[in-house]
Amino acid sequence: MLVLSAALLGAACLAAHAASSRPYELLIYRKGKTCNLATLKKAQEYRGNVAYGHPGRTDLGGGEDRLRVVFEAREHAWVHLEMACGPRDSWEFPVLTDTAPLPLTGSQVRTELGASAEQDVLALPEPARGLFPLEFELEPLVKSGHSSNRVDLIFFADGYTRNERDKFIEDANRLAADISGNQTFYTVKPLLNFWAAFTPSAESGVGTHGKPNDTPFGLYRDGTELRGVYYARPEMARAACFYFEDKCDYPILMGNDPLYGGLGGEFTVITPSLANGALVLRHELGHSIIDVGEEYDGGPDYFGVNAHHNLSEPIPWAHWYTNASRVQSGDDDAKVRVERSVMPMQAYPWTMLNASAPWATIFISSGAYARHLVRFSLSGLPNAADLRVEIDGEDLGWTPRADIGLDRWHYDVHRDGALGAGEHEVKFTLANGEREGTAQLCSVEVLEFGTEDEFVSAPNYYGVFPTFSDVNVTSYRPTNEDCLMRIVTTPNFCKVCLEDLWLKLLRRVDLIDSLRTSCVRKGREWVRHLELDLVPLGQFREEPVDVKESYSIIWTKDGRVLEEFTNERVLEIPDAGAAGVYTAHVEYLTEEVRVDKEGLLKSNREHRILATCEVLE
Repeated sequence: MLVLSAALLGAACLAAHAASSRPYELLIYRKGKTCNLATLKKAQEYRGNVAYGHPGRTDLGGGEDRLRVVFEAREHAWVHLEMACGPRDSWEFPVLTDTAPLPLTGSQVRTELGASAEQDVLALPEPARGLFPLEFELEPLVKSGHSSNRVDLIFFADGYTRNERDKFIEDANRLAADISGNQTFYTVKPLLNFWAAFTPSAESGVGTHGKPNDTPFGLYRDGTELRGVYYARPEMARAACFYFEDKCDYPILMGNDPLYGGLGGEFTVITPSLANGALVLRHELGHSIIDVGEEYDGGPDYFGVNAHHNLSEPIPWAHWYTNASRVQSGDDDAKVRVERSVMPMQAYPWTMLNASAPWATIFISSGAYARHLVRFSLSGLPNAADLRVEIDGEDLGWTPRADIGLDRWHYDVHRDGALGAGEHEVKFTLANGEREGTAQLCSVEVLEFGTEDEFVSAPNYYGVFPTFSDVNVTSYRPTNEDCLMRIVTTPNFCKVCLEDLWLKLLRRVDLIDSLRTSCVRKGREWVRHLELDLVPLGQFREEPVDVKESYSIIWTKDGRVLEEFTNERVLEIPDAGAAGVYTAHVEYLTEEVRVDKEGLLKSNREHRILATCEVLE
């Protein structure tokens, strides 16, 4: 058994001021019934309803899974680990902990001129080198507060050589700014930190044909097609994330490749593609942070706040309906109006096109819908002359996105008018034989819709819209195409997902960073000074947003409201007679959250004054 600690691994260089009441998080990685890795560390506070001691299981694929359990006491975690993996003296897998019997060794903080105060170069002790790269360099990208009270996303470099270090930082900076500036995570930005952790790779780029390059995490493509990017060394990524403790809530493995590719799941895998990097990143983070499934058609998983399956049960986003009387008739939950549409054809060919034979498919329409849409995605086709896209022999007039080059992109062709009842054909013909080997048809589907009275296609309408799975099972979503979980080229979440994003983040972030207290001498008198440090939202936000929001602050002394300090962060009172219990009651109000069942948008902080300033002095 190898037990390594974050302290031993250099984590003492990372600031730590978390409260002693923080819970403990145990992660157990298994294949079958065999434990392969365990990590145990203090975690950030969990707010709201927390099921201590109850394991949550995540299927990691390939016969592997992960058990995650939160405990109030460390000793309970060790007992659970022995129950899951056998007696401690039988362990043949590494266990990473955030405390260790050995002193800190082999680490240094980079302090030379020009280095950021938050930038560490951390060399690892010899026992850890089987699990970690030899060196990490940490750079802050977007920082809103201390990691112990923020949700932290960290980019890890893969396929970037030492000479490409600046390119990695530039790529990570661009992507962090893209998803947190004016869209996607913009309004929740004060709850987030973004970091870049650079590790030099021996080889540049992402592996192909199923073979990873010599890189820390071993990112690779199955072939050369622009599809998934996979990792060969998950144990390295797990250990690296553990190493950075609070700075790694959501690890992002970024492969040095200019074209589309990615993966969701335990790690978010992306490339810095100019066209697709941010699209893939924000969509996969929606899965990870909000914990929702897909909204686009043809997927296998539909779950979370944006999915509903049984119309006889209450719709969870009913409080966001644009026109409740249109969607629901009276008090009968069974009388729910579903917007009228159907998916007669959908496929993910992921096929290379060739000039000798077009790719084509036949589908059947009922002829009962007023409008239709042909939706497809392509890569390796930079010019309109390269490809002809047809339905029933009629050219759809496809043109590529400007400057897309060989990268993947998504295209919609909306057509007024009904498809006739019977068979129809969609065909993709490669007109430029020189594109063979790169030209790829990734996905294609046909959707049919009723009239605008039967199917509201206008943006910002919230109702009940059907979604069709890979086996054509129907579930329901809140909007037509207002959410990036459905349309990846859309930069924002729908209101339903955004509301739950706030709630998920505030489960880990307290609105009150701290309550600072002091005695201040004013002339001959002492004054008590209590000051709230709040997460910078509402009237204290550093970058204003186009959202109605505010903090409500109420101070009480021994339960009595001090009205003169309402909505003030600072309370100053004469020291004479100041003894008592002071409580700051804070509530964040935003139009982006309408239902907060667990009170996550509220926080309290208490301070007791037992002695005078003169006594304390």
